Amino acid sequence: MPLNQRSRRLIYACLLLLTFLFRLGFGLCSQFLDEDTKQIYLLGLKFYTTGAWPYFGPDVAPTIQIPGALQGLVVGLPFHVLPVPEAPYLLLNVLSFSSLCLFAWYCSKRLPETPKWFVWSWLLTAPWTLGLSTHIYNPSYVLPAAILFFVGAIETYPFLSHDLVPPKLANFMMGFSLFWIMQFHLSWVVLVPYAALSFYFQFRKPRGRFFSSVVWFAIGALITGSFLAPTFIKYGWSGGMGGTNESVGFNAANLWHHLNIVEGVLGRFLSFASFELPRFIGANTAARLVFMRQNLWLVPIVIFLTLVGILQCIALLVLWFRKNVGLKDWKALKYFTLATVVLLYLSFLFSMKSPVSHTFYVTFPIAMLYSLYCWNQFLKKRRWRIFAKVFLVCGLIFHIGLAASNLKQVSIYRERAKIVDAIGARDYRLLGERRAGSRY
Repeated sequence: MPLNQRSRRLIYACLLLLTFLFRLGFGLCSQFLDEDTKQIYLLGLKFYTTGAWPYFGPDVAPTIQIPGALQGLVVGLPFHVLPVPEAPYLLLNVLSFSSLCLFAWYCSKRLPETPKWFVWSWLLTAPWTLGLSTHIYNPSYVLPAAILFFVGAIETYPFLSHDLVPPKLANFMMGFSLFWIMQFHLSWVVLVPYAALSFYFQFRKPRGRFFSSVVWFAIGALITGSFLAPTFIKYGWSGGMGGTNESVGFNAANLWHHLNIVEGVLGRFLSFASFELPRFIGANTAARLVFMRQNLWLVPIVIFLTLVGILQCIALLVLWFRKNVGLKDWKALKYFTLATVVLLYLSFLFSMKSPVSHTFYVTFPIAMLYSLYCWNQFLKKRRWRIFAKVFLVCGLIFHIGLAASNLKQVSIYRERAKIVDAIGARDYRLLGERRAGSRY
């Protein structure tokens, strides 16, 4: 007997709840012991235990710290609601899960022929959405805003828009997201050309509509940008920059990185939309082999998913040259994607950082949207849909195994007792000290 609409909605709601709980559990089992993760956690714990306003956020380098209070607040405020070590993870996962659901809805609307079960399952369980948006780390907070920004921006480009988001809301999303990301990661500068392009196209519309666009962008920017104001009021313009202005300068070393297709910008960009497995099981070959020896039952799945991940990247590169995939905006999207890669190459010529993946994680939505356009034709065929289901199930099994391994070795539960003591005694130092020289 066919299910009625109400029953289907209830089933979908239950599946989404289970997916959220899985993502939350995975995040709680993820890396906590490394220095960067713990320092981000300490930003919020310090705010909660001392009440000191977090004028600055993540440390980029010994003398460089990102201005703004949002990083400390999003980690610290959840403790006031639920004073347990897991509280910041709960808020982060609400943010990332909600934004990914929005993105899944958006991609499904743009690609009605692509099975919704694939779009939603893949977006919510892909390595780059599970591995870097579920645990406390400053790039994890970039993803929710990056999705809002690019959905808004794309809907203002006449060559890509599907009229799925009203112009006022699209501009609000861009302004809100830009000044959000500005307080978490220096990759916000990459978004400026996209905003400028958006205003260029909107400027060509009737004057009243352009003025409305600017106003809604400004409203969004004021909401998140207001958390920057106390920093510049207290420290002035120069001091309030936190040294971030020193992070820009020609970096000849990145020219060599650009020559490496696999480990450079192009390979890493495409890997956002693939099952990039090695990066999440160890920092180097030796560590990855240790993981496999400790989890022999996962070896066949690791080999399978690694091969699929490599083939996905190759396919995404080769499919760019296809002239027709049955989608009217394919040409516009593929050149938009190419322009993004070129922009990243140019940006890293003036960055103190080498182009490792998390440094341009902000462009994840573009890579994923492009990949879904690529897979659209394949997923019309039954054999590819069967393969996709096997692939997704193997990915789920792998992540369960990875979470179980991380839980015992690197998760927050290795030091949970210290955090409980720190919360109870209102002394963040019981967990650790902030980096020497940090402005907050």
